[in-house]
Amino acid sequence: MKSKFTYVGIRVTDLQRSIDFYTKLLGMNLVDRSKMELTKGETAVLQCEKGGPVLELNYYREDSPYNTKYGVGEGLDHLAFKVDDLDKALEEARKAGHKTILKLQQDGGRWAYIEDPDGIWLELF
Repeated sequence: MKSKFTYVGIRVTDLQRSIDFYTKLLGMNLVDRSKMELTKGETAVLQCEKGGPVLELNYYREDSPYNTKYGVGEGLDHLAFKVDDLDKALEEARKAGHKTILKLQQDGGRWAYIEDPDGIWLELF
């Protein structure tokens, strides 16, 4: 499967506090903020310059199955890869023994998650 690494998503414990840190201290721009009812979470997309790398902050409410105990250094939420054909990529992953963990569709976008050999979530979109 051909892919392009596009951004990193990290889990945070207080979304607004993290947005303030990255925008006020580091000068990043808040590009997008949205709620994800399927995961009971909220995301904020930050970028230093248009077209540059993206940092996605992910917050999960207490009633979310993805709100697990937070450990410093263990806040990596997922790595994201753009693929040419999502369905084909998921089929290739399945044939290689990596099942789809979660599929999401919102606002015209589609993405899905698989796990790497150590359990790190990889977003394919």
